[in-house]
Amino acid sequence: MDEGLLARVWEYREEKLYPALFGSVRRGIFVIPYDMFNKTFGQEEVDPRWLHFGVFEFSPTATRASWLYVTSGMSTPWEADQADPDATSGLGCEFVFESTLQGDWAIRRIWQLMAYQILLCHGRYPGRAPLGNFDRLPLRSPLGPSPSEIQLLMLAPAEDTIGTQQLESGSFQFVRVVGISEVEAAHAREQGGGALLERLAASGAFPVTDPERSSLQL
Repeated sequence: MDEGLLARVWEYREEKLYPALFGSVRRGIFVIPYDMFNKTFGQEEVDPRWLHFGVFEFSPTATRASWLYVTSGMSTPWEADQADPDATSGLGCEFVFESTLQGDWAIRRIWQLMAYQILLCHGRYPGRAPLGNFDRLPLRSPLGPSPSEIQLLMLAPAEDTIGTQQLESGSFQFVRVVGISEVEAAHAREQGGGALLERLAASGAFPVTDPERSSLQL
């Protein structure tokens, strides 16, 4: 592990790339607590490096009305011995979630999604591949602080303007996260995630999630 490379990648991502893409006003980083792995996912052994992964909250800007939550850490090249721009950096992804409502609930939900992805990428669930586009995570409770039909998170491709990013250690992909209902999840299972995404976008429910919205009637 090249500690100098880690530091340079971390600094560039958090101090230059993220402010350029998402704005200058932010809170965080809010790192994943041990309990997210231990109590939520029943993991007895937790790599201490995972506890450096976290979430930033970015305030609305002149061009974006939503609150934005973005992960930081999954693209860190923990195993790299040297810079390789042609490689995949770290786990190769970071999650982006936009919401009409601000709050720590969003940070906790993205922690949950990120922790599950970390565990998948490190083989803690044999036979299960890492999460990709249109995969879904059931939350088994409302996404936000109020009662709601939105009780799952779904991954979706990010637009070209932010999709692929280059670091000294290689490239990674931003992946969109959107809240959906069980009815919408069933539609995705039957018609495909792309078809659902089109319906969500046409209804104003993507890329920004209103955690209190009603389910689409599909």
